[in-house]
Amino acid sequence: MKEITRRNFLKKSVAATVAAGMLPVLGNAGELMMSGEETGISGRGRRRCCGVRAKRILLISYDGICREGFLKANTPNLDRMLADGVLSLDTRVVMPSVTLPNWTSHLTGSGPEQHGITDNGWTLEKHTLPSVETDQDGYYPSVFKVLKDSMPEIKTAFYYNWINLFYPYNRRYFDDVNYLENDGYVPNFDRAYEFIRTHRDSPSLTFLYTVHTDHAGHKYQWMSPEYIHSIEEADAETGKLLEKLKAEGLYEDTHFMFLTDHGGIGYGHGGVSVDEMIVPWGIAGPGISKGVKMTEPNNTVNTAAVILELFGVRRPQCWTGEVPASLFG
Repeated sequence: MKEITRRNFLKKSVAATVAAGMLPVLGNAGELMMSGEETGISGRGRRRCCGVRAKRILLISYDGICREGFLKANTPNLDRMLADGVLSLDTRVVMPSVTLPNWTSHLTGSGPEQHGITDNGWTLEKHTLPSVETDQDGYYPSVFKVLKDSMPEIKTAFYYNWINLFYPYNRRYFDDVNYLENDGYVPNFDRAYEFIRTHRDSPSLTFLYTVHTDHAGHKYQWMSPEYIHSIEEADAETGKLLEKLKAEGLYEDTHFMFLTDHGGIGYGHGGVSVDEMIVPWGIAGPGISKGVKMTEPNNTVNTAAVILELFGVRRPQCWTGEVPASLFG
């Protein structure tokens, strides 16, 4: 039996409608041809979504946050932000529950079976499983590439403090990239603010990440006081950033996403336990449902699909992520 997917279900639905004589016009490869107003599709692969068009998106990304750690830590700044949006406490990460495959899945709308990044040692020259699709330089298409191709005016930034994290992405699709050594992260929070402020009149996507939370788990154990404190430290810096955005008039028209890549158990992660595989995930901003706890299934591959939806850009055929219906009120 042929697998029922979102795409072939839609194709069957269109075929049935055409057979009924309701939609007589088809284009190449049997695609339904409608006006841009009817489909939401406009030039360069752009489309409107749910009455929302993002101005800018900030991805607030902490490494290694398990669900119980998120609930136990005192995170007033994240709590206030997400109380005005949608929060999932049951989002599943991809397998294996290790760092590089999971952050890549967030930012490419696909799992390892598509992008081919299966461990933390992946490089463009050293890998086992090839990507199902690549750009001209050999990289799997990330959300940054897709946005730059469709919206040349968009500004993109990537701020990180774990050296391997940037390896899966093509530098040509970024306007600013900054790496900090030795778990440093506060200067990148400041840099992200300056980037957003400088490009306030352009659409932008900013990835802001810290690994020190994950390292605290590896050094002291997940759920240890030190691990919990590392989350609270990150939340405090997040609060400072959010306050600066508010003072500059940049908060209300920004979409925020809170992301993590895996949880942990004992001193590590990589298995399939609930503590490793189930994480928090949240979003807030214009047009997003308010005060909602997500109950529908969610996976980290959905992150990039949601970003494209907010910017009104089509998802690539090779991506597998979907847009959860409960995000939009």
